[in-house]
Amino acid sequence: MAIRQIRINDDPILKKTSRKVEVFDERLDILLDDMKDTLYKAEGCGLAAVQVGVLKRVVLVDVGDGLLELINPEIIEATGEQYEVEGCLSLPGKSGITKRPMCVKVKAQNREGRWCQYKGEGLKARAFCHEIDHLDGHLYTERLAPEEVINQIKLENDID
Repeated sequence: MAIRQIRINDDPILKKTSRKVEVFDERLDILLDDMKDTLYKAEGCGLAAVQVGVLKRVVLVDVGDGLLELINPEIIEATGEQYEVEGCLSLPGKSGITKRPMCVKVKAQNREGRWCQYKGEGLKARAFCHEIDHLDGHLYTERLAPEEVINQIKLENDID
């Protein structure tokens, strides 16, 4: 396993659309394993393959209740709404309030190619939406007014 570099800020790859995974092989297993190591080292709750420079529809989510590997994920149902602070490993030091569904159902393939369904509420729903947005070249900041983005590092320094 290896830690991959997380693409940050204005890296143009973050704006690209990821391609559907067609082949479920050892290369995909290596990508998933590397992404897991990268996610845990970065202490995030989600990571999309595009964030490590791979334009494939692959997402990992772990909000504290176990790792989910989602390949070719699609949101099939979304209900309710929540307004919460959101951040991103690709935009270090920044966060802002976004509107997301409170509950989502996602269908995705696992590493063997079998289709599964997952339900997420609260943080998990937000993580599913956030990571799937990455696959279509969208960052959470597109959902914010510029003045809503909070620079956490600046705020921490201002308190001193």
